[in-house]
Amino acid sequence: MSDALHHFNRRAAFYDRSSRWCTDPALADATFAAVAPEPHHRLLDIACGTGLVARVFHKKVAHLTGLDLTPAMADQARPYLDELVIGPAESLPFPDASFDRVTCRQGIQFMDDAAAVSEMYRVLKPGGRAVLIHLVAYGEEDRAEYFEVLRLRNPARRNFYVREDLVRLMSQFSDVTVETYVTEEDVEAWADNKAVETVGEIRQVYERGSEGFLKVHGVKMEGGRIVDRMLFAIVAGTR
Repeated sequence: MSDALHHFNRRAAFYDRSSRWCTDPALADATFAAVAPEPHHRLLDIACGTGLVARVFHKKVAHLTGLDLTPAMADQARPYLDELVIGPAESLPFPDASFDRVTCRQGIQFMDDAAAVSEMYRVLKPGGRAVLIHLVAYGEEDRAEYFEVLRLRNPARRNFYVREDLVRLMSQFSDVTVETYVTEEDVEAWADNKAVETVGEIRQVYERGSEGFLKVHGVKMEGGRIVDRMLFAIVAGTR
């Protein structure tokens, strides 16, 4: 069993409550706008998890397929999908040019990301659109400390990004655009994901944080709680 599969099997029952952004309607709206689906479209949601992204497109496209490696997560997505496939994103079990839209939120960090994005390109129809939605560092001033926070929360991560990294991953695509969304997260609620007990270590990163890191994240420490303004990049490209 891979590290990521083991991790998400442990988190499956409460994943939807593990971060504010999971069910944030404003992030859902931003995702919908970036994907720009039409009613006749076939959409593939990679790393569909519990169906949080699928719910955004449920009954708004002609056919909705979800793909994930973790049955315990993906079983929760079934009510929102027309089709569920258990398998790896790096080797998609679909013919070329099968979909009008492909989405992946918070998934490629656990994958061979270049292979996964290449597969997204392959299964898209000409003129189709792929959208990556991912937490990223703001830049050089916070990269090292923020990546450490992410590593501590989930050591199964293989990749860590700034916005430019995601744009480079989309180099096969044309008309690549980047939108951003900021989510305010209670760090201890976010860090306590029930799969890795590193809340104390994550807290120490914030308590010892550099001026640059604390500033760009707008970190607030009040009443024993830590709030971080985490950054999402929403990167879209056309085949």
